[in-house]
Amino acid sequence: MADFSKVFLKPNREKSILRKHLWIFSGAVYGVSKELQDGEIVEVFSHDKQYLATGHFQNGSICVRIFSFNKIDKEKINDFWKEAITNAINRRKVLNLFDNPNTNSFRLIHGESDLMPGLIADYYNEVVVLQAHSVGMLELLPVLTEVLKDVLKEKLVAVYSKSGSTIKQTEDNDLKEGFLYGSADEITFTENDMKFHLDLVKGQKTGFFLDQRDNRKILSEYCKGKSVLNVFGYTGAFSVAAFAGGASKVVTVDVSENAIEMANRNIELNFGKNVEHQGVVADAFEFLKNNEEKFDIVILDPPAFAKHLDAKNNAMKAYRRLNAAGFNKLNRNGLLFTFSCSQVITKPDFFTAIYNAAGDSKKQTSIVHQLHQAPDHPINIFHPETEYLKGLVLLTD
Repeated sequence: MADFSKVFLKPNREKSILRKHLWIFSGAVYGVSKELQDGEIVEVFSHDKQYLATGHFQNGSICVRIFSFNKIDKEKINDFWKEAITNAINRRKVLNLFDNPNTNSFRLIHGESDLMPGLIADYYNEVVVLQAHSVGMLELLPVLTEVLKDVLKEKLVAVYSKSGSTIKQTEDNDLKEGFLYGSADEITFTENDMKFHLDLVKGQKTGFFLDQRDNRKILSEYCKGKSVLNVFGYTGAFSVAAFAGGASKVVTVDVSENAIEMANRNIELNFGKNVEHQGVVADAFEFLKNNEEKFDIVILDPPAFAKHLDAKNNAMKAYRRLNAAGFNKLNRNGLLFTFSCSQVITKPDFFTAIYNAAGDSKKQTSIVHQLHQAPDHPINIFHPETEYLKGLVLLTD
C-alpha cells in the first residue's frame, strides 16, 4: 500500500479524534514527516506512532480535516471518493429526496456530516453546484465531477464550481467559477411544489438557502389571510411560501437590489401578478425602525452576525436589537419566525437573545416551534459544529 505524508500529534492530543471529531488544530501537532503543501492528503498518527486518521492538510488554525478513520490505499483514492459520494447519495434516497414529485432540490453533500469536510454539493433539478471550503477539496473538484457523472448518470446534466467566496486566492489555486461539466442557461427547480430560479453567478452560497425548506413549509401553514413581512428576504423564498399558504399581502425587504429583483421574479414565476407583493430595497434595521406598518407574521432570517468567537458579543446585541424590533412590528396575536445561522451562537445563546428582546419589547411571548436545518443538512453527532441553524416561532399577545 502506497503511503501518504504523515502528521504526528503531541502526547495526549488524540482524544478528540478517538471520539471521531473531524478537525485537528495546529496546536495539537508535534511534527510532520516532510514539508507539507496545502491540500495534501496526510495520515495522522499519535505521539507513539499509532495510526489515527486520514485527511487534508492546510496551514491555519484547523490544519487537518479528517475524511477517514481507516487507512486508504493511495493508488485507490478515486475509488474512495466514489464510495463517499455514493454513500451521501444513498442517504438522500433514504430521506426521499430523489425522485420526489414535489421537490427536486436538496443538499447532496454536507461537508463533515457526510465525512467530506470542506465540500458542499447542492442539487438543483439535475444541476450540481460544488463549493469548496478547503484547498484539498478545491483541488479535487475535477475528480469529484467525474465521480458525480459516473454515479448520477442521467440524473446529472451539469456541474458548476462556485468557490470564489470561500477560498482565499493564491498563486497556486484556480478559483475561476463556472461549469466543470455540461451547461445550463436557465435553471429552475421546485421545492414543496413551489418554483424558483437559480442565479449561479450573483447568488449567495450555492445560489439558494436549501436548509430552510422545511421551515418554509411550516410558515405556509400559518399564512392564510395574513399579512407577512419577510426581512432579509434574499430570493424571496419565504415570501413565495407565504403566498403559497394563502397570505393576503407580503412585503419583502433586502439591502440588495439584485435580491429584490430575484424575489419579484420568483413570486411572478409562481403567481404571476395576481398577489399583493411589495419588494423593498432597504437596510433591515432602518426599515424596522422607520416603517410604521404592522403585520400578522414577521420573518427574520439574517446572515451570520458572528463568524468568529471574537464577534460573539456584538452579535448577541444585534440579535437582541433585531428581534425586539421584529416583535414591535407584530399585530396582536402575531407570529415571529426568527433565525440565526451563526455557528458560534449556540442554541442557549440564541434563546437568551430572544428572551431579552421579548422583554425589551414588553411582549408576552410563547414558543410554538423550535426550528433547525433541513434533514439533508444532517448534524454529525461527533462533530457538533455541523449544527448551525437555529430558529424559533413565537406567538405574541
